[in-house]
Amino acid sequence: MSSQKYASLRYTALRFALLIGCFALVYVLCYAHVIPLGVGSSNLMWMVLLSLILSAPLSWVLLRKQRDAMSVQIVERVDRAKDRINSNAAQEDGA
Repeated sequence: MSSQKYASLRYTALRFALLIGCFALVYVLCYAHVIPLGVGSSNLMWMVLLSLILSAPLSWVLLRKQRDAMSVQIVERVDRAKDRINSNAAQEDGA
């Protein structure tokens, strides 16, 4: 249970770390003139958008195990909530 307890937090933290890593890579590539800088003052926005575009497919592949664990955690919570709602409804019907 403890490995499932923080699955959402673990996935979110790893996803954020991957985004930061992609941003660092894009930053280095921009200032090494491997990829073009943005136009005017749009450079930061360009780097953030490029980082998001790079990190999305990487997280899809690299974080599959964590995403599946988070999915299991969410399904369990939804099932428990449904059980409580059905239990409360049965108590009201019986009363």
